[in-house]
Amino acid sequence: MGCESFFYSLLITISVALITYNILVSSTAPLKPGFPGPGGLAYHPGVISLDPVIKMPADRSKPGEGDRRKRLFHTAVTASDSVYNTWQCRIMYYWFKKFRGQPGSDMGGFTRILHSGKPDQYMDEIPTFIADPLPSGMDQGYIVLNRPWAFVQWLQKANIPEDYILMAEPDHIIVKPIPNLSKDGLGAAFPFFYIEPKKYESTLRKFFPVDKGPITDIDPIGNSPVIIEKASLKKIAPTWMNVSLAMKKDPEADKAFGWVLEMYAYAVASAFHGVGNILYKDFMIQPPWDLEVGKKLIIHYTYGCDYDVKGKLTYGKIGEWRFDKRSYDRSPPPKNLPLPPDGVPESVV
Repeated sequence: MGCESFFYSLLITISVALITYNILVSSTAPLKPGFPGPGGLAYHPGVISLDPVIKMPADRSKPGEGDRRKRLFHTAVTASDSVYNTWQCRIMYYWFKKFRGQPGSDMGGFTRILHSGKPDQYMDEIPTFIADPLPSGMDQGYIVLNRPWAFVQWLQKANIPEDYILMAEPDHIIVKPIPNLSKDGLGAAFPFFYIEPKKYESTLRKFFPVDKGPITDIDPIGNSPVIIEKASLKKIAPTWMNVSLAMKKDPEADKAFGWVLEMYAYAVASAFHGVGNILYKDFMIQPPWDLEVGKKLIIHYTYGCDYDVKGKLTYGKIGEWRFDKRSYDRSPPPKNLPLPPDGVPESVV
């Protein structure tokens, strides 16, 4: 076991050393850590200036039509063993099971990739793969860097029967059966308005050289939610890991990308291997900015939701009614949480 851990540590070190990108130190306007919205990045709810962004396809095959088994995808969620991650994973897996077998679903198996390096008490409740964390200090306090390294280990060691992977996160709630949206070798991904490759072209060129293609080849995505062919992800994952580590070591990139650094790294790695993505704006909503569930498939509750008693959003100020996942970093949310006031958007309710 010691030899194996040493091997993987050595593998990371060598891989990073082999990255041929020129890392320079300079300053740039930072993408401040925090959450987009009022007081953060400019955001206009419901407006995403991307091309192409397409709606969810209305024409879905009915159960039994064609060989749907060849299109099943495996849902994978990376997590630490913290209380905070654990209650989110339990909720996420509960809703996964609710919709897996319903008409229109291409949802196959499920794996929580636990990057704590040791089992926890929920191994029997949630299908789990144990991954080693990065060697001490390598994440530089940015725990998200464990995510690509965990995927590398899982893809190398696990028996994954499906030909496709859905990369999801603990704070995703599945609200509809999810079909396999990827096709023709392209991934299917949600477009994030704050991933702006063109804006940071000079920084990104250190990791995506000009000879690899135009900067527009880098899609405005993170690694989640993404549905992708397993074979493609096996190629992308090591590059994703290497680029994440290299970006974190680069002062300019670290300052520019902040808390979304690893998302940029995945977008770069996907482009580096020539894997484009179909951008589905209906893949996911993010309350409180997105107001209606509609035909969306996932609710991502990453932002705090604060309202006064009249149902008015008080973002940036603690409301008289609130839900923020960060309020429950040491204990799970209690049962029977009070519903929000009248007038609060459907997505929050």
